[in-house]
Amino acid sequence: MQSEVPSDPPDSPQNAAVPATLSEDGFLGGRLQILQPEKGFRAGIDSVFLAAAVPAAPGDAVFEAGMGAGVAALCLLARTPELQVTGIELSMRYVLLCEENARRNGFDQNLKVIRADLRDALRKDAIAMPLPNSFAHAMANPPFHEEGKSTPSPHLLKAQAHALAPEDLEIWVRVLHSLVMPKGTVTLIHKADMLGKILALMDERFGDIRISPLHPRHGAEASRVLVQGIKGSKAPMQLRHGLVLHDASGQFTPEAEAVLRNGVAFPLR
Repeated sequence: MQSEVPSDPPDSPQNAAVPATLSEDGFLGGRLQILQPEKGFRAGIDSVFLAAAVPAAPGDAVFEAGMGAGVAALCLLARTPELQVTGIELSMRYVLLCEENARRNGFDQNLKVIRADLRDALRKDAIAMPLPNSFAHAMANPPFHEEGKSTPSPHLLKAQAHALAPEDLEIWVRVLHSLVMPKGTVTLIHKADMLGKILALMDERFGDIRISPLHPRHGAEASRVLVQGIKGSKAPMQLRHGLVLHDASGQFTPEAEAVLRNGVAFPLR
């Protein structure tokens, strides 16, 4: 469901020409201009909805696992500029793209990306990693396809972004739990059929878990779910209202447009 985001033409002539093999894509109605590989993993509406669901307030520190080209982080900063966002990204190409996108959009002072394997964040001797309990919020769009259960993409960067070993999702949840402070939130977006596994992993670590499904169209089963929990909370789980993305003509619904084009928040609490 990584659909293209509705956008306006670029209006930032101060930025250099787009290098070969990259595209410049508009997000939030053209407020953000993001460089992405023409081939490989390309962020879409999942990243925008992920950012829209994070309840960050001015002055908060936010962590993102798997930052990619920086779309989710920059969408969050566009809505709440007075944040500090730190992320981990394994691919050097995406690290450089993320840093360049932050510069092009005027958020280079608000965004830090660390090139590292997410697994290293759990090592006690990893001095380059953020300290535990140091973020008010954390977010992630984890890889979607379990290794051996789907045909890998011929493009290495896309295959790496979508491959998920059976134990990896647990590592992502453990890292996010470790890095947020008590009563901090962790927000995930994932395939709807992974909801049971996500809840099983979050059950003993988070409470007040909120779930909101995203439906491709009226009457269709949810294809994505947003899941958000509070570290250390004992409050019960809540199934929140969902959102329908497309109308009968295939256009985005007004509710989806408000998030995707206008940068409106999509609060789960």
